[in-house]
Amino acid sequence: MRTRRIDALILVALLGILTLFLLVPIWYSVRGALHDSQGWTLFYIFDVFREPQLRAGLWNALLIGIGSTLVASAVAIPMAFVSARFAFAGKGLLNGLLLAPLILPPFVGAIGLAAIVGRTGTLNVLLANLGITTEPIDFLLDGGFICIIALTGMHLYPILYLNLLAALANIDPGLEEAARNVGASPWHRFVHITLPMLRGGFFAGATIVFVWSFTELGTPLMFGFRTVTSVQIFDGLKEIESSREPYALTVVMFALAIGIYLLGRSTLGRTRGSASTKASVRRVETPLGWKGTFAAWGLLGGIALIACIPHIGVVLSALSTPGSWYESVLPQAFTISNFEHAMQHQLAAGAIRNSLFLAGCAVVLDLVLGVAAARILVRTKLPFRWLLDVLVMLPIAVPGLVMAFGFVSMSLEWPFASVAPAWLGWMQSILPATGWEWFSHAPLASWGNIVGAEPNPFPFLIIAYAIRRLPYVVRSTAAGLEQTPVDLEEAASSVGAKPGRIVRKIVIPLVAANIIAGALLAFSLSMLEVSDSLLLAQRESDFPVTKAIYTLFDRLGDGPSIASAMGTWAMLLLAATLLAASSVLGKRLGAVFRG
Repeated sequence: MRTRRIDALILVALLGILTLFLLVPIWYSVRGALHDSQGWTLFYIFDVFREPQLRAGLWNALLIGIGSTLVASAVAIPMAFVSARFAFAGKGLLNGLLLAPLILPPFVGAIGLAAIVGRTGTLNVLLANLGITTEPIDFLLDGGFICIIALTGMHLYPILYLNLLAALANIDPGLEEAARNVGASPWHRFVHITLPMLRGGFFAGATIVFVWSFTELGTPLMFGFRTVTSVQIFDGLKEIESSREPYALTVVMFALAIGIYLLGRSTLGRTRGSASTKASVRRVETPLGWKGTFAAWGLLGGIALIACIPHIGVVLSALSTPGSWYESVLPQAFTISNFEHAMQHQLAAGAIRNSLFLAGCAVVLDLVLGVAAARILVRTKLPFRWLLDVLVMLPIAVPGLVMAFGFVSMSLEWPFASVAPAWLGWMQSILPATGWEWFSHAPLASWGNIVGAEPNPFPFLIIAYAIRRLPYVVRSTAAGLEQTPVDLEEAASSVGAKPGRIVRKIVIPLVAANIIAGALLAFSLSMLEVSDSLLLAQRESDFPVTKAIYTLFDRLGDGPSIASAMGTWAMLLLAATLLAASSVLGKRLGAVFRG
């Protein structure tokens, strides 16, 4: 009974924390769009659809989201079928290469892609040298719009691939065998058996791909494509204290993302025949001969190579001396000094220190909250446990840009700015005059400030990173708890061990590998968080790594080379993290990236 009371208190505390730092920032954004000095209104929302430039931005954002999801689907679906159904030489190595796109954020990949397919890049020079063209081809069509879709889709296809791979593994091969025995053709079996059972796995991955690409901020910025809602919100920060437009854009983007998520869930999220979607026997993979192996490597390896073109471009740019990769197939001079400068340059070095500190603090918070939340979700049957599950996973469905803007909105309200709301006026009668003066006039202004004259965004950045990456720690830890018996915990409780001691001495040691895998993912993804970093850090001394890369890329001289070197360091960090997480979680890695 005492353990149940403690668990209930932990549940209440977790719900309170998530409400304060997840729902409240979203509420501030919604209120800013729907309420002004005259009261509640829909004028600013309608104004988004009346203004041609804003309407075009929304349309472009939807096209990027839909296009990126289609690209990811076209790549991931055949890859998942080949990998799940066939055995061939080198399959393990190839499966690792297929995850390579995840190790480079698409907005950093834009640096490498521009160097390769730009008007003076490798592809145009190669075509000219071969006599195929006489004038450079504009492969960055329409300001890079097509490249944004392709780059984002190719970066995110591993998320969809991992979910489809897990879904295929759960399909009982006996169902397909039964259909084959009654004469069903391969196409009939695919349409009527396999495809319906894949819908849940497809939706789980496609949700993240769509929301991520629909709200992508960094990649359009790197290509200079500004007629898209995410960039319009970013530009609107300059007038956030005097205009409702950025609030309205944020709320419209949020409503569209959630609306499309719910529509997809109602149509794709439910798997037909769910009782039969768990395989009762293991599928025997069909071995391929040398021709089949060659074809499999041609398909999967070719896709992996195309997906890694931005990675190659970033590495080559980082290794080239400034100005040496211009109208040439490859850089004309190489150096490793860019990597040294990336560690010593004032802006770059400061950004690395900032990101290490911010990501480290965020991971500590995630470990405390994530382990507690996972234990409540897996080991208890408390009322409102479902609500905790919803709130913990909500950051996956809610666009990061919306949450980041919510924190900006939150920073402009009491207790960080302005005066105390009227409903707190009763406290004036119980506080001394000096105490009320401090309490009523932004008591936390120095603790957290984003757009003020002396900004201090670190508290908001730490909380934003932690909330955004909490699902990875929770899911990784929950996966470990589901695989470990509860008997040891019950035995310890029966002899009087306190809940805290049980967690320290039994729970954590049993799932330590899963906790570490989740923490590594949270740390590396926080180090390379884009939306929060670009919106919340306004002063160079506060820049995290991603904001520094964006700023350096726009600077003349060695700026792009240093930005590329920082991107290469980022690739190495994410590669090591994903390798470590994959070795622990195995096929469950896909469950971490699930909407």
